[in-house]
Amino acid sequence: MAFTEFRPLDDKSLREYIKATPSLSSKIGDNFDNLTIKEVGDGNLNFVYIVIGASGSFVIKQALPYIRCIGESWPMTKERAYFEALALKEHGQLCPDHVPEVYHFDRTMSLIGMRYLEPPHIILRKGLIAGIEYPLLAAHISEYMARTLFCTSLLYRSTTEHKRDDLVEVLVVVNKASFELTHLFAEFCGNMGLCRHTEQVVFSDPYKVSEYNRWNSPYLDRDAEAVREDNILKLEIAELKSTFCERTQALIHGDLHTGSVMVTLDSTQVIDPEFAFYGPMGFDIGAFVGNLILAFFAQDGHANEGNDRKVSL
Repeated sequence: MAFTEFRPLDDKSLREYIKATPSLSSKIGDNFDNLTIKEVGDGNLNFVYIVIGASGSFVIKQALPYIRCIGESWPMTKERAYFEALALKEHGQLCPDHVPEVYHFDRTMSLIGMRYLEPPHIILRKGLIAGIEYPLLAAHISEYMARTLFCTSLLYRSTTEHKRDDLVEVLVVVNKASFELTHLFAEFCGNMGLCRHTEQVVFSDPYKVSEYNRWNSPYLDRDAEAVREDNILKLEIAELKSTFCERTQALIHGDLHTGSVMVTLDSTQVIDPEFAFYGPMGFDIGAFVGNLILAFFAQDGHANEGNDRKVSL
């Protein structure tokens, strides 16, 4: 079966795709007996399939040309898969212990094949809601941010390296072939579609009447109105938006919340960098720390007889 143009895959067509793709079929020993394929995408944007064979496994992630949780009424470029693959490769070279390996990328199909983070890995947000404590999380995520932010910034690179015009070797497999990417810094400027999405949902919509805003109504109606009418707050947010758009400090993840991290008690893996671009370091740091603060203040609401959410010293 030829896959010469984009189309969303299902269980049957994905099986055929894997058979036609040596970089994926080799991961399961070219053995398709008892192959299981399960769609597990619980996020907002993409299809995610877990593929498990007798001698190996991997994950397939395919981007759609719209936001999956909303539908075709909110279009979104499927080129985000391209930028996610680039970011995974670049960040993976800098911090291989905390970034899953990419096995295959197909730009035409907007499809990435990567390491399957097997159980007991779970999404960090789910673990925090369940009251699980992760003793190595702080050290792991700090190492990830330090390596990826510092090493892609002018704190580490020279100006020439930061905006270099020579060839940068970033292996990206497209239709069974590899190529070298030029202008890595400039290349990520092409991820403007997802940057505009962030500008809208982080820096614009929450401070005005917007179709997709949600809050616990009617109990928080006055609070939502207070935010919309706070002109000082909106000026501050406008300055932050300007920083987000203008500062090209480092290759940031761009969506580093607790739903973009998979964990066990001794493993931390950062996933889903499809919003990656050269932006302000504080956006990644603030997003992750902000999520931890939200999780902290939510703990009382999750307390039960089995776990009172109190820290034992």
